[in-house]
Amino acid sequence: MMAATLEATGVQSRLRAILSGSVGNLVEWYDWYTYSATALYFAPVFFPKGDQTAQLLQTAAVFAVGFFARPVGAWVMGRYSDRAGRKAALTLSVAMMCLGSLVIAVTPGAAQIGIAAPIILLLARIFQGLSLGGEYGASATYMSETAGRAHRGFWSSFNYVTLIGGQLVALAVLIVLQHMLAPAAMAAWGWRIPFVIGAGLAVVAFWLRRRMQESQSFLSTDAPAAERGSPRLLLRRYPRETLTILGLTAGGSMIFYVYTTYMQKFLTNTAGFSKGDATELSAATLIAFMVAQPLCGWLSDRIGRRSMLLIAFGGGALITWPVMTRLAAISSIGAAFLLILAAVLFESAYTSISAVVKAELFPTNLRSLGVALPYALANALFGGTAEYVALWFKSAGAESGFYIYASALSAISFLAALTMRDTRIHSRILED
Repeated sequence: MMAATLEATGVQSRLRAILSGSVGNLVEWYDWYTYSATALYFAPVFFPKGDQTAQLLQTAAVFAVGFFARPVGAWVMGRYSDRAGRKAALTLSVAMMCLGSLVIAVTPGAAQIGIAAPIILLLARIFQGLSLGGEYGASATYMSETAGRAHRGFWSSFNYVTLIGGQLVALAVLIVLQHMLAPAAMAAWGWRIPFVIGAGLAVVAFWLRRRMQESQSFLSTDAPAAERGSPRLLLRRYPRETLTILGLTAGGSMIFYVYTTYMQKFLTNTAGFSKGDATELSAATLIAFMVAQPLCGWLSDRIGRRSMLLIAFGGGALITWPVMTRLAAISSIGAAFLLILAAVLFESAYTSISAVVKAELFPTNLRSLGVALPYALANALFGGTAEYVALWFKSAGAESGFYIYASALSAISFLAALTMRDTRIHSRILED
């Protein structure tokens, strides 16, 4: 009886830890993706010159710059997480994201303050990029450390459940506003509402994270202070692991952003769908994508992480060209949904275990930095530039070149997965 009671208490404690990490993660990603979800509306406000493609290209450039701030955030916040604790880093990151959203919400457009408008937008996105650079490493590490050995793939998959959930909530807010407000009102001021909501939610997440428990892995580490979160030590002792994360993230982040953030613009700007239909179609595929995460995470606990990665990147390399080519010429919402669904199901084999695979590669004293820094670097180079590169190919009249580019990156990630050990068997997370 006592053993059963202790086991139940342990499960409850684990669930509370996962919930605390998940809610804050969802809010962080909601704030981040609100920019992309509302870009169709605020692009003319901050960048009034040029046609729709030119305006979207400029907002995509700011989106990419925000990504390039993430490696700096990963460096600073990753070190902070390995030295001060996961809880401290997660609490700070959500406070920073809150401030960035609030700045975007209240910044006047170019018609009112001229060139200062896009500059403030850029600075706010850089600040949010610093926040998110630290969020991913600390969150992935915390959830993987508290998940438990037997079901680590399943529980840590909620890192991406909440990541996708944040994007989905951003789209849901946009859909509600599209139905409540006239197009002119949305373009004039309605697009600011999601940023205000994000700032408010971040305050709630900050309060929740202040109450969360520190992970047992961090509390039990006996590494000296000089060896906690040291970039030099990371590169000297774990160069192979660092390169593996770079390789996995290159294709993984590219394909993810193609079918999530960029797809909404692609359906409108290339396939000819209305803004409302493109938004609702993106939301429907994101729901299916989110549901697939725990299923694929559970499967990785059975067949291993490496097998899942090979499925994800092999599939991505093979189907990206035909899926994107067909979507460009399609007019049926149902057919478009099925095509995108097939693509994101392959991607789920990577995203569901993205956090745990990276966390299992490193010891506790370097785990947050080891997860965050190479991921942020590759994500900035390939994920953050996905929209810009895609729109550049389109503006050059060679849009199919982007499909080849995305497929090639997925093939590189396939090779990275092929040469690594299965982290389910060779995990460096020793605590259960």
